[in-house]
Amino acid sequence: MGSPARILIVDDEPHVRAMLGATLDRQNYITVLAASNSEAFELIDGQHFDLVLTDMVMRDGNGIGLLERLHIDQPQTPVIMVTAIQDISVAITAMRKGAYDYLLKPFERDQLLTAVRRALDHRKTLRENESYQQNLEQIVQARTELLHQAIVDLERSYDITLEALGDALDLKDSETEGHSKRVTAYTIALARAMGIGSDAIKVIARGAFLHDIGKMAIPDAILRKPGKLTISEQALMREHCERGYNILHKIPFLNEAAEIVYAHQEHYDGSGYPRGLRGNAIPIGARIFAIADTLDAITSDRPYRGAKSFDVARLEILRCSGTQFDPAVVEVFLKIPNELWIELRTEITGTIPASVGMDAVQLTTPSR
Repeated sequence: MGSPARILIVDDEPHVRAMLGATLDRQNYITVLAASNSEAFELIDGQHFDLVLTDMVMRDGNGIGLLERLHIDQPQTPVIMVTAIQDISVAITAMRKGAYDYLLKPFERDQLLTAVRRALDHRKTLRENESYQQNLEQIVQARTELLHQAIVDLERSYDITLEALGDALDLKDSETEGHSKRVTAYTIALARAMGIGSDAIKVIARGAFLHDIGKMAIPDAILRKPGKLTISEQALMREHCERGYNILHKIPFLNEAAEIVYAHQEHYDGSGYPRGLRGNAIPIGARIFAIADTLDAITSDRPYRGAKSFDVARLEILRCSGTQFDPAVVEVFLKIPNELWIELRTEITGTIPASVGMDAVQLTTPSR
């Protein structure tokens, strides 16, 4: 085992500083405490730290200044911001300036330890491979590595504001709770297995995560209707693709992702909607997403049926190859073992999917 991680804790409130230090000391980390920005500057001038936890606002400055200093002097040292400010824009500013994560006071002990472990794992990865970001495709060689990267990319593919949008949609459409995160993880894993580059995957992930954002404009009476929709209701529901596109395409960093949102209900044979696109006219991200969406739909509980197994989902996706789905994407999907999808789902939801037999059923793939 290596040496215990050295963690610098910066906070001008003595009881907070002591609590953080005591909690991390019990986990066998080596902690160094600083009561101010100036004291922290002196410490990082003479010592190297594996992680820095710093308060956002202190009497002699703020954590942003320390973050910028560390970015120059110790660029591989992750920084976790600790703040009581109930303003998401402050946290976003810190993340854009290079903070790895943030904790909002008051926080639970497990939240602190989870954030610390993740930050230290991130630093270890950076040290082992400085070209990690540029060579993700070469790193992903085994199932466990693919799983790890899918989760990491999922976390990096959307910022706090995008997650808030997805959570808001889950609240509006209770049938699909957690769907956005799961389908994004599946999409990332499948895109990576196809050899798509990391920059393109970020765009695809944003499109996958926000694919149903247009449903925010659909009346609740239709969105939450337990029975079959009427023809006019179906027509209104189908507007969510274009509505989602109209919401996102004017936002510069979501412009490309908006194209995936627009096309996520298109079918490879041209039978989908809203534009009836066919084959390669459908963006590759939307073609990949279509399989991930169906995978999650079949393996999740719905009011009209229970969740089915990943084997059942695999057979249904194979059956629809060339009609609903791009055969080339299906071919790659079939090479990925079910264990990866199960592990991804478990990692995101915290629960193991129920084991379901291979009974013959009439499956309903996503149609709304």
